[in-house]
Amino acid sequence: MTTNYMERAAAFEAEAARLHSRYNRLSMARLLLFLGSIVGIVLLWNQVHYLAGLAGTLAFLAGFYRFVNWHQGIRRAARHQEHLAQVNRWEAAVVEAHDFGPFHDGAGLGSLSHPNAVDLDLFGPFSMFQYLNRASTALGRQQLGSWLSEPGSPEDIRERQQAAVEMGGRLEWRQHLQAYGMEIDDDPRQIELLSRWLSEPAFVKSTPWLVAALYIIPAWSVAAAVLWALYLPWFLGVLLYLPAVLILRKFVEQVNEAHNKTAHAERALARYARLIQHMEGQSFDSPLLSRLHSAFTVGGVKASSQIGRLSYIISQLNVRYNAFAFILNVAGLWELQYMYRLEQWKASMKAHLPGWFAAMSALEALSSYGNLLHNNPDWALPTITADTMVSGTELGHPLIHRSKRVCNDIALPTDGHIKLITGSNMAGKSTFLRTVGLNMVLAMAGAPVCARSFRLPPLRVYTSMRTQDALQESTSSFYAELKRLKFIIEDVEDMAGNRPPEVQAFFLLDEILKGTNSNDRHTGSKALIRQLIRSKGSGIIATHDLELGQLEAEANGTIENLRIEVEIRGGELHFDYKLKKGVSQSFNATLLMKRMGIRIEEE
Repeated sequence: MTTNYMERAAAFEAEAARLHSRYNRLSMARLLLFLGSIVGIVLLWNQVHYLAGLAGTLAFLAGFYRFVNWHQGIRRAARHQEHLAQVNRWEAAVVEAHDFGPFHDGAGLGSLSHPNAVDLDLFGPFSMFQYLNRASTALGRQQLGSWLSEPGSPEDIRERQQAAVEMGGRLEWRQHLQAYGMEIDDDPRQIELLSRWLSEPAFVKSTPWLVAALYIIPAWSVAAAVLWALYLPWFLGVLLYLPAVLILRKFVEQVNEAHNKTAHAERALARYARLIQHMEGQSFDSPLLSRLHSAFTVGGVKASSQIGRLSYIISQLNVRYNAFAFILNVAGLWELQYMYRLEQWKASMKAHLPGWFAAMSALEALSSYGNLLHNNPDWALPTITADTMVSGTELGHPLIHRSKRVCNDIALPTDGHIKLITGSNMAGKSTFLRTVGLNMVLAMAGAPVCARSFRLPPLRVYTSMRTQDALQESTSSFYAELKRLKFIIEDVEDMAGNRPPEVQAFFLLDEILKGTNSNDRHTGSKALIRQLIRSKGSGIIATHDLELGQLEAEANGTIENLRIEVEIRGGELHFDYKLKKGVSQSFNATLLMKRMGIRIEEE
């Protein structure tokens, strides 16, 4: 697969070089055409007739405008080919070296209070989001982040899986989507301001005399210019433009307010229009993709053309930033003319814009799913069941390269069962917990999972693995952990009676109560485990406390001991990261301390 990506990158780079060469050659032709046309127009004016000169000038302006646009199109095409080459180089690095640094990491999408985002590395550098994400727009990233953050319904999951399979086979389309998206630099705040403007009432359109003025003032300005030039002294001619000035002054604050909410969305909207145009040009088979695609056409109107028009209107309103805008305003109420056009657009299209944005962002998120499946064809699409049982074969950590990944099987009930995993330092207990948690999150988001097979009922994953001091709350790490455990216990108890298709709670706890002494930790851990079992809670707990393994004997099958061992051979540590039954018997802390230069005295 790496070879295929690199071959594609080389082909796109070659095409980009060809287009750049063509653009440069035509640049010289463009200059010669311009100079030759100017000479021809001068001859027509001077040697033939002024009507011929006028016709030649108009023909030149129209033809040269088209030529310039065509010429610039070659440069845009070359840049697009360069972006396609970059996309393939990035994907080659993902597959070969597990390097996904160039992609947006979703920073800001998660929160410390989320049930699992921090512990499972859902967002941030080297996160699951960064590995998965191929969305270019802020809206697409928000959609992908929301799917990872909240479990989908079984029907949503099935539809997303079908869409992922179809997207996985559309490499060309997905990569063009990414390449177009590389030109986007948007901000969610821009779209939020635009949404607020959509909900506000019109002030130009709802003022009949002002609408009439939009037609009268331009004609009045032309007449005033004639009177001024032929009959009136300059100081009286200026007075003829006073009505336009007074109208502008009356509405300047309302124009400013509306413009502040729309001005910065112009470039993003233009890029969205191009992205959606690409989406409109593809037909789909799966139900979800077909439904999203159909959302772009309303009554025969294409979303891309209407969003492009909105961008254009805003760009014309942005002319008010120009130093010469005063002339356009006084002569024709320029900014009010385009506020009127904005309000007309809003009146006819505001109901559709949120749906267009939602369809665009969902297609971007599903394209990310397709890319994940394409890069990992051995990953499975999980089955969401009505059974209270989780079972997976060859479950691996998605963020570990396949060459280093160690996979394990898992099977446990979700109606009151705990796997208690013991093992020494660095044995892989925490990684296994994250392996299970990440794959559960992917499954509930409708994405492929890093496993040969995976079956599970609807679950919400809760974790307590990384607790930190909260200085702003004067909270110690131990108290922070207690608050986290309280949050988990309450949700486990609230969801105790849930059965599929209702969402059940599943917890992953790593070294619980590690901030206190060993006696308190052991006593508190036993009490917590017993309470979770009574509440029909299910999950996995990793611990160094080997004595907790004694709980299996009194639990009537609701607790099972598992272990991950480390062998010491010839003074060297050997890790296999494989789950086995029973309580761990291996220790390596002393050896590790000696390696760090700490002298251990034998007693």
